[in-house]
Amino acid sequence: MLPLDKKYFQRLLESSSDIIIAVDNSGIVNYYNDGARTSLGYSSEEIIGENCLRIYPSIEEARRVMRAMRESSDKGRINSFETIFRNKAGELIPVMISGSIIHDDDGKEAGSIGFARDIRRLRHAQQLATAGEIAVSLAHEINNPLESITNNLDLLSRCVQQRLSESEKVVENERLDSIRNSIDRVQAIVRRLDEMTRRGEYETTDYLAGKRMADLAPREGKEIHARPHPHEVQHLSDSRPLEVMSVLVLDDDTAVVNSLADLLRAERCIVNCATRPSAAFGILRNVKIDAVISDVVMPEMDGYDFYLKVKEELPSLPVILMTAYYYDKDHILKRSRLRGLEGALFKKPVNPGKLRTMLIQLRQKAKQAKAEAIAAASSAKSAQALAPPPIPKPATRS
Repeated sequence: MLPLDKKYFQRLLESSSDIIIAVDNSGIVNYYNDGARTSLGYSSEEIIGENCLRIYPSIEEARRVMRAMRESSDKGRINSFETIFRNKAGELIPVMISGSIIHDDDGKEAGSIGFARDIRRLRHAQQLATAGEIAVSLAHEINNPLESITNNLDLLSRCVQQRLSESEKVVENERLDSIRNSIDRVQAIVRRLDEMTRRGEYETTDYLAGKRMADLAPREGKEIHARPHPHEVQHLSDSRPLEVMSVLVLDDDTAVVNSLADLLRAERCIVNCATRPSAAFGILRNVKIDAVISDVVMPEMDGYDFYLKVKEELPSLPVILMTAYYYDKDHILKRSRLRGLEGALFKKPVNPGKLRTMLIQLRQKAKQAKAEAIAAASSAKSAQALAPPPIPKPATRS
């Protein structure tokens, strides 16, 4: 292999985007490249000949790096060692440094050289990844109790309309609307966090002098969701299109199960509940069920596997899947739709009116299918009755 020209090697080091700094055995800087000038803000004249403590936040940090080199099992070398530099503006910059101790011809320490890289962007990406994981968990852990609150709020709204005087309704409806608006705001904040982490960027806002925080305020037009007015809820409850419809509710959160069950019983449904898929199948095999409402993320199996198993055992039974997550990262709902899923309810809390409408549609569809089957059977029976009797075959002589 041909030796590399020293001038070419020096130009290569000089133009590197990495921070390259060399010091003598007294800690005086004797080499400082373009990458260091760009990242730290000091000119060569300001640093060369100065003590390396100008680029470290403290002497303890500088000693920590040198100690790591001396104690390294790799003959005085370190790789991807995290430390902190301080730039000309006084900002602390996390860096990852690879370096080694330089020895003279007699084997004595002559100094050291380090190749460092600013890892603020890497840290930022790691923080966003962590925030993304938190956002997913936060959506699930917040939206499940919000589901229970929303369902009970719907029941409470019906009770207000049925039992209070007109003057009392005015006051109580204002309070109920305040609760609804607060629920919408909590959902909008969680959606905002999810949106920011998936886009890989976020905005900040001042909250104290010199202090900033992530700006999670909902954006205009994204936090408004149509909810049935209390009077509309009362009107809906006057008719009973879901009466005696048998529904199975499956969710590993008991508060969600109980509140959904209460909501459906207010519609005069017959409700069976389960918190595990195995218990749900025990019910399905012994009780006539008209529709299943199931969570997506559960112990034992996810919503997709549960849906496929239901279809295997009871092909005509409609299933509705719901989830507390804002992002179907495992494509459970999408894959289920491709296999004929009847209904999908994203982002708990589920709108009670939307759920009601979906169940009504499923019931009407089942009634229509039953009527068509009866008509087809009747038509076949009539056709058989009107058919001419078969002509007997003539007897043959032996």
